[in-house]
Amino acid sequence: MKLDQWGLDLKTIVDEWISLELLSEGDLFVVGCSTSEVVGERIGTAGSEDVAAMIFQELSRLQEKTGVHLCFQCCEHLNRAIVLEKKIRRERNLDEVSVRPVRKAGGSMAAYAYDHLEDAVVVESIQADAGIDIGETMIGMQLKPVAIPLRMEKRYVGRARTTNARTRPRLIGGPRAVYPE
Repeated sequence: MKLDQWGLDLKTIVDEWISLELLSEGDLFVVGCSTSEVVGERIGTAGSEDVAAMIFQELSRLQEKTGVHLCFQCCEHLNRAIVLEKKIRRERNLDEVSVRPVRKAGGSMAAYAYDHLEDAVVVESIQADAGIDIGETMIGMQLKPVAIPLRMEKRYVGRARTTNARTRPRLIGGPRAVYPE
């Protein structure tokens, strides 16, 4: 079944994230995902709850192994707002917005996350420490300012190209500045 193969694609990427040891407990990990692109259709045209469930399950493993907080980006119809757990919103002092993502406004992945995260809410934006973009959904606006693309061995989940990124603090100073490794 294709869904099983797509799950293995994502498992490979998650395993690489875990092995790289770039994520720390409490980091915000943003997920942008077009389930339509995973199945080989144009973004926003063939959303799939089954694909969203598979992705949510595999990324929950990433959360369990690293301690990151998963944050799911909505589609452009909700201005790429973010679904996350209410406790994270409170800890980070983020402003909640009044919307509930659904398949046609927010996307299948965000809608699935809203229904399956513990006490989910939606916020307008975040400054994530790392993330994965499945299907070229443009997560860059939700990452901290200095994003570093990661060249993962596995580049696709199903038919969707993935882009992975971590962030680092800005380098400040001049020629005499010393930076940590």
